Amino acid sequence: MTGIQPGLSIRGLGRDELPVADWLCTCGHHERALGHAAVYELTHHVPVGQCPHRAPEADRRDAA
Repeated sequence: MTGIQPGLSIRGLGRDELPVADWLCTCGHHERALGHAAVYELTHHVPVGQCPHRAPEADRRDAA
């Protein structure tokens, strides 16, 4: 995705709006949540400052 910064974005928190959250990981993985419960869940499982989709360097060396 071009021009989009990695991180968590939440929209639609107004009284009559459906909340939407988008999370873009630094590796390019994207997740979207719609609705209060789904947005709550996404905001509580998104790791801050780390990519859960790539193994740490030490793990990759051990696997090789």
